[in-house]
Amino acid sequence: MALSACSNGNKGDEQVVAPWGVVNDTVASNATFDLDEIVGNGEMIMATLSGPESYYDYHGKHLGLHFLLCQRFADKIGVSLRVEVCRDTMELMRKLIDGDADVAAYWVSPSDTAALADSSGAVVMCGPRNNSDGARWVAKASSDMLVKAIDEWFKPSMLADVEREEDFLLSSKSVSRRVYAPMQDRQKGIISRYDALFVKHSQRIRWDWRLLAAQCYQESTFDPNAKSWAGACGLMQIMPSTAAHLGLALSDIFTPEANIEAATRYLGELESKFRDIANRNERTNFVLASYNGGYHHIRDAMSLAAKNGSDPKSWSEVSRYVLLLSEPRYYRDPVVKHGYMRGFETVGYVSKIRQRWQQYGGVRSPHGSASGLTPRKARHSKKKFKLNPDGQ
Repeated sequence: MALSACSNGNKGDEQVVAPWGVVNDTVASNATFDLDEIVGNGEMIMATLSGPESYYDYHGKHLGLHFLLCQRFADKIGVSLRVEVCRDTMELMRKLIDGDADVAAYWVSPSDTAALADSSGAVVMCGPRNNSDGARWVAKASSDMLVKAIDEWFKPSMLADVEREEDFLLSSKSVSRRVYAPMQDRQKGIISRYDALFVKHSQRIRWDWRLLAAQCYQESTFDPNAKSWAGACGLMQIMPSTAAHLGLALSDIFTPEANIEAATRYLGELESKFRDIANRNERTNFVLASYNGGYHHIRDAMSLAAKNGSDPKSWSEVSRYVLLLSEPRYYRDPVVKHGYMRGFETVGYVSKIRQRWQQYGGVRSPHGSASGLTPRKARHSKKKFKLNPDGQ
């Protein structure tokens, strides 16, 4: 994503034009700070809590107001940013005091800081300010040059900047793709130009090819050149890190067959991870959810379901906890290991794919294979390896 810089003539005041608007950054890109230890190590350590305002994983990328702000500051001083996610505020502050973090990038209230100061006198507030209660970031009092640098760098307008940035990244505007029709030719029974590839590669995971087609449409609307801001590429929106894991060369990631083939291998891996779910139609829901929201988040939701007396192997019950992983009470529960998630997207993802699969139910395979049976016939087919769109 390209950013262009423009200057108003003041060396200490830069503006950067981004897709979500003008970004105000009040420290020139050639500014230097006397932060020998951090700069010498080439790394700044940010301690924070999981949450929508602070830090969370989104399709393999990191977001959150505090993370985005801290990343900007790290970029300014020319170092990488490492994030240490803590369970609660006390662990957050302890990491700071023990020297395991350089800054606590979270809304730490003055009362929390005062309580810690009474026992150690070792921290000071700095940087961003929450106008509602005066909460700010916290750093060690001995890191006076870091505190000064953060205070000189930060301006209130940056909060609005990163909020606009995050809103843009979470919107459909951040995905570069052409929207194709969900059915190329209904009269001829052609879903897309890639139907033969769906038939071929769905056999690897023993899926109905129309389910794979429905997932592909949800991912890219059948645009082989689709690319998201997070780096997901091609028909099945494969992340570069996933491509590397699967041995898919980046030069081939936009090639339709290579992309679909790699995606089915990844889906096969997820299938294997959910072998504890005996019902194949139920398992498919969990596989789809993991493809979108991340395997570990789905396991967290399953743990919450089990803890609260629900069936951890029923998607209709687990999906409720996927949604609840956006609430502090749940994403901070001790059984949750991977924090906050935007669960409504994942639940909607699974639902939309299954609905479209139903719509594709009457479409026959381009080669007349068994995978093209109608949903009702597929239910009674002896070819048990074929999932059927009606979920039975």
